[in-house]
Amino acid sequence: MIRIEKASKRYSKNEPLAVDDLELSMLDGEILGLVGLNGAGKTTTIRMCAGITLPTSGQILVDGYNIVEEKVKASSMVGWIPELPNFEPNAKPIPLMKYFAGYYDLRGQREMDIINELLDSVGLSAYKNRKLRTYSQGMKKRFAIAESLLGNPKNIMFDETLNGLDPEGVLFVRKLILKLKEEGHSILLSSHILSEVQNIADRVAIIHHGKLLKMLTRDEMENLGVSSIKITVDNPDKDFPHYIENFGRVITNGNSNNAVLTDIRLVPDRIPDIVELLIKHGYRVRNFSVEGESLERYFFNLIGGENETNSL
Repeated sequence: MIRIEKASKRYSKNEPLAVDDLELSMLDGEILGLVGLNGAGKTTTIRMCAGITLPTSGQILVDGYNIVEEKVKASSMVGWIPELPNFEPNAKPIPLMKYFAGYYDLRGQREMDIINELLDSVGLSAYKNRKLRTYSQGMKKRFAIAESLLGNPKNIMFDETLNGLDPEGVLFVRKLILKLKEEGHSILLSSHILSEVQNIADRVAIIHHGKLLKMLTRDEMENLGVSSIKITVDNPDKDFPHYIENFGRVITNGNSNNAVLTDIRLVPDRIPDIVELLIKHGYRVRNFSVEGESLERYFFNLIGGENETNSL
């Protein structure tokens, strides 16, 4: 468990706070999503939790240990996978893993068993004798994951780990995160792929300009609102689109049987009124499906569309 208590970080007196009085927690056995625009303070928050950089004020507790006053102990309980892993390019996986294992007092056969098991778990067993400079970016991220798990930390932070991965790599990381959760680890997932965050996170923290803007629970993410409604009727006519245009923007795409409503202009509780109206006018409704609002759309609505064209 990690508790961030009124933590702030300022890199220079001439710059604004990178993180501003942030209150946040990662619970045991929980996946916490962390989302925000570039520069919102996501990576700074993660680096403070890992002890890479220290808060200017406030405190961060890792399983009860203060990241400033008890840095060695606190940091040993955190696994951190950065967006762009940077290792000695001419190093090979096993010697480098053995070097890192020294920090966790791993030696002898136990050390080698853990190293081989971790390399196998991330799909790198066949490449363990190759230099890291021959690895693709995805392979480097897999190696970074293996290295971060050497000490079996209770708290694991994925900082844009999904960025740049192919679909197979994204699936691998998703399954790994869910497995770690089942084992009771605290997981923090910062990602530009908000659909992945929405699908697997138990809670999502939205930060903006270094502050916590909103915390969403799993239930809240499943009920963010209505994005669109797809309607199919068996007996369309020229008036069919006009009956529903008061509820939102109608898109027919030239197929008179089908219509899609976007920019919905009624509260969710009144959505059944659309079906009732169509039946009242004699239409046989074959399909009526409601698509929920995505986390990405909710995010940009929350911040007022600021920098929507920029990367998250």
